[in-house]
Amino acid sequence: MKRIIPILSLRAKRSNLLLPPLSLRAKRSNLLPSLRDYFIVALFLMTLLASCAPVDLNPPVPVYDTGVDPNAWVKIPAGEFYFGQHNEVKSTDAYEIMVTDVTVAQYVDFLNAALADGTVKISGKYAVGFYPGDPFHGKKHELRIDPGDYLFVPLNDPASRFTFDGQHFAVKPGWENHPMINVSWFGAWGYCGYYGWRLPTELEWEKAARGNDTRPFPWGEEITRQHANFYASRDPFEDMSSYGSLTTPVGFYNGKTYNGFQTVNAASPYGLYDMAGNVWQWMGDVQPQEGFSDRWLKGGSKDTYDMNLRIWTRNSAPPMYYSPGVGFRCVR
Repeated sequence: MKRIIPILSLRAKRSNLLLPPLSLRAKRSNLLPSLRDYFIVALFLMTLLASCAPVDLNPPVPVYDTGVDPNAWVKIPAGEFYFGQHNEVKSTDAYEIMVTDVTVAQYVDFLNAALADGTVKISGKYAVGFYPGDPFHGKKHELRIDPGDYLFVPLNDPASRFTFDGQHFAVKPGWENHPMINVSWFGAWGYCGYYGWRLPTELEWEKAARGNDTRPFPWGEEITRQHANFYASRDPFEDMSSYGSLTTPVGFYNGKTYNGFQTVNAASPYGLYDMAGNVWQWMGDVQPQEGFSDRWLKGGSKDTYDMNLRIWTRNSAPPMYYSPGVGFRCVR
């Protein structure tokens, strides 16, 4: 299956190019390069150096109240629905799912409570928690996950939206209502389980995103920059010439206008927000896939292209993976 590749990695690969073909031209003509050729090389090198400049992961962030409650849940009824690109008919039991992704503020509250009661521990540069392990089938390339403590979140990653002073976690100002990022599958699983909830299965997630018809996006048939946060969507949290694309607050695409940026109400048929774009969402399915122990992710992110936000798009990563473009929500 397709692995997550951050956009910055793709940029780095694209900039790892040979010099422009002036050397070939010089050889063919047996002439020294012209002044114009030197200018082309200089421009190329300036572009290459600019692409290697450090990225500011903590630029000033605008603060908007979307009016969407991150503590809200919605009930999804039992019954059939269309699943996948080719519209297989599947069914689920009834369940409830969060209206938004888990926010930074919510996850920080969990970290502080879980640290106090010993559910979460500090191990070097990581916050870790116990996971009971997965069945191991001994397949080629299968990742063995035995019972033990596993990474929940890193403590010193500059892209994270919280701080830790050795005793207490705190939200970086301005990021309270943004989706929690840099959280591993274990960290998402641990959060949901702490409150008696769980991660959604892929079937549950797709049903909540699509409703009962065959739409490719949670809101309908087409996608524009006003529907979701994706690569080069030009929202107020994006500057592709400097820091790139950041998350938007949960529920941001709800029909409101923010400092001149008009959004479309992009809720799913059941009223869920950010089921496409902003952050990939961890799924709860635990099963070996072709000998691997990866976990599914759904929904696309701020770093993926618009067509990769379609409901049936599936990504995968090992459960210890974390990224500025990965978050989650819970079901119960």
